[in-house]
Amino acid sequence: MVLFIALPIASVVVQSLFVQHEQVMIEVENCGPFKCETVIQADPDATAALRESAPLGKYNALKTYTNRNHLAFDELSDIWSTSETLVGFVNGVYNLPFYKALFFTLTYTFLVAPSVLILGLFIALGVNRLPQLVKGPTIFASLLPMIVTPLIGSLILFWMVDADGIIGATLQLIFDNPDLSLKASAPLTWIMLIIYGIWHSTPFAFVVFYAGLQTVPSDTLEAAQIDGASRWQRVRFVIVPYMMPLAIFILLMQLMDGLRVFEPIVGFSASAKATSLSWIIFNDLFGNAKLYGSAAATSMLTIIFVCIILTPVLIRTWRDFNRKGI
Repeated sequence: MVLFIALPIASVVVQSLFVQHEQVMIEVENCGPFKCETVIQADPDATAALRESAPLGKYNALKTYTNRNHLAFDELSDIWSTSETLVGFVNGVYNLPFYKALFFTLTYTFLVAPSVLILGLFIALGVNRLPQLVKGPTIFASLLPMIVTPLIGSLILFWMVDADGIIGATLQLIFDNPDLSLKASAPLTWIMLIIYGIWHSTPFAFVVFYAGLQTVPSDTLEAAQIDGASRWQRVRFVIVPYMMPLAIFILLMQLMDGLRVFEPIVGFSASAKATSLSWIIFNDLFGNAKLYGSAAATSMLTIIFVCIILTPVLIRTWRDFNRKGI
């Protein structure tokens, strides 16, 4: 825990307080056949010496957290003072890169997580009632979306929704619009990413719930059936309360997965329409500028938001354990 979690986080905190050194510019006189002119250019030796003397970069304190690419305090103040309506304020905030990525990340997380939870439970209940002969092949087929890696799965769906793909071409035929493109619309792109997230993550919830169904006490179910409880009532009042610890576990995993959504955005080439916090970190690290301090600040803000969102679930789990005397 100390070696692989605490120390890396501490190093990220330190890096977030620094920014890259600016290049040292000098005046150089260039003489040609007819005249000489003075130009300003970077001095690689001086810049390298500066970077060697301060490897972490220029100390920037908390300014990286408050600049336009992150919490944007000054920009939020300007938007608040100039916006006449709440809609105008929201639109202004949405145009800021960090808040735009945060909004998509939260939307993706809070739509995918409960959908996966509900679908996984219903699929597990349905598969559990199948005849033994077809149960094995059905379970195997249900696990295929989880077996396929996220990047490959998103690429497959990306090709399917293309104008030449089966989904894209079918929609163009249905709506009689050859120019219809799911990739050209930001809302449709968001819908595709969310549908893909549900499709990819539901098998995990299904497997966990299916394993849990095998441990539900048959005596309790039989007693409820004898008392006249319908199938829905048995699910609601017997199975769901019994599976609640598993549901909390699945919800916890899905919240963490949703908050670090990244591969579908890359696979769909959707960064122009949807960006996430993880995508911003990747772009800072591997973009042209190599903004390590900015990436570190975004990472720390992401960790803070993850802790805030997971706190209610963790408190519920802690209370359940204390109630059981664990």
